[in-house]
Amino acid sequence: MGVSREENARDEKCHYYENGISLSEKSMSTDIIIVGAGVAGSALAYTLGKDGRRVHVIERDLSLQDRIVGELLQPGGYLKLIELGLEDCVEEIDAQQVFGYALYKNGRSTKLSYPLESFDSDVSGRSFHNGRFIQRMREKAASLPNVRLEEGTVTSLLEVKGTIKGVQYKTKNGEELTASAPLTIVCDGCFSNLRRSLCNPKVDIPSCFVALILENSGQKLPSISNGDMANYLKSVVAPQIPPVLSEAFISAIEKGKIRTMPNRSMPAAPHPTPGALLLGDAFNMRHPLTGGGMTVALSDIVVLRNLLKPLHDLTDASALCEYLKSFYSLRKPVASTINTLAGALYKVFSASHDPARNEMRQACFDYLSLGGVFSNGPIALLSGLNPRPLSLVAHFFAVAIYGVGRLIFPLPSAKGMWMGARMIKVASGIIFPIIRAEGVQHMFFSKTLSAFSRSQTS
Repeated sequence: MGVSREENARDEKCHYYENGISLSEKSMSTDIIIVGAGVAGSALAYTLGKDGRRVHVIERDLSLQDRIVGELLQPGGYLKLIELGLEDCVEEIDAQQVFGYALYKNGRSTKLSYPLESFDSDVSGRSFHNGRFIQRMREKAASLPNVRLEEGTVTSLLEVKGTIKGVQYKTKNGEELTASAPLTIVCDGCFSNLRRSLCNPKVDIPSCFVALILENSGQKLPSISNGDMANYLKSVVAPQIPPVLSEAFISAIEKGKIRTMPNRSMPAAPHPTPGALLLGDAFNMRHPLTGGGMTVALSDIVVLRNLLKPLHDLTDASALCEYLKSFYSLRKPVASTINTLAGALYKVFSASHDPARNEMRQACFDYLSLGGVFSNGPIALLSGLNPRPLSLVAHFFAVAIYGVGRLIFPLPSAKGMWMGARMIKVASGIIFPIIRAEGVQHMFFSKTLSAFSRSQTS
């Protein structure tokens, strides 16, 4: 039986009310609302849309962003892009292939290559302009007929009897609207104003990132406006820059385009809430030293995609919430390995007045300089190619033991043994708090916990 145009119009205007919240019938055709269209949000929108979900993405600003974050994608992250069908998003954005790291310390240098021998030639890291990468993924998501991208600012989650029913948001014209869906996924980044209702955020800012664009080539920051930052970069940082980059570095300082960004770290501490889920930097952050953030986000999307794929109906919010508890365990091998390594390396390599910390720093540099398994193992962990928490702990303490061995052999002394004991204490003090924050059970027994969680919901 046909439906008249008048009846269609009536249907689109029809509203129902739940606890005083007005939700349009038209918006109920959405399966999933995604808040934010950054790396996590745009990749997730395309992934879920490709699986046939009706997706509504609400992003504060859909224009090209010029930011100094998310500029390195590790090889493990590129492999996740391939799994998601998004590998072409690093094309035509001036992305450069990255094959490893160069370390410089006190006039010495060493090269750490990614162990890519068993992968195709196109598998490597990628360095690019973050805004262009995101725009490519947004375009790809928007090309799907069942994905709708809208510019607007989400002001709150709509909660009814403990279940998230959707969001309230303002359009770019200032109009206040509501959108509803069985599942809302919050991906609104490191400055998220929605995470408090979905997790227990403990954000730490251990340092700040200072960026310069090189052409041809503590908590309180020095002031950029009065020239203190430029003076600091020239007098303190420039002498440590490798000679091949020194001229370009000084030139960039003199041009004055100095930009800063606080480095945030936040362990994942979710409050499983029916109807909602956190993802990306809104959910979990780590120190950016190792460039692992996008790899973790893309890995999380693969895990979530695989969990949601067999589900045809998302409307039972409580059952879905129980089912998705396994997500928090399944994501841990990749996430906890990268998170722990990022935090540990930052603490090892940051300057310190503690002689034991400095010994640990030198031992780490020398251990990685040995090459072979001593460099391949840690770099495989860092790059997301071998996400094994036990391997991470083994290498971390191998560095400490290597450092102790240099202090007490061939002729042990009381001073050397004391410093060796201090090094072991320092190593333990660095890594164990990070592991505790990540969750010992989830980190080392993720498969067992995931299987148990699924058995409880089956």
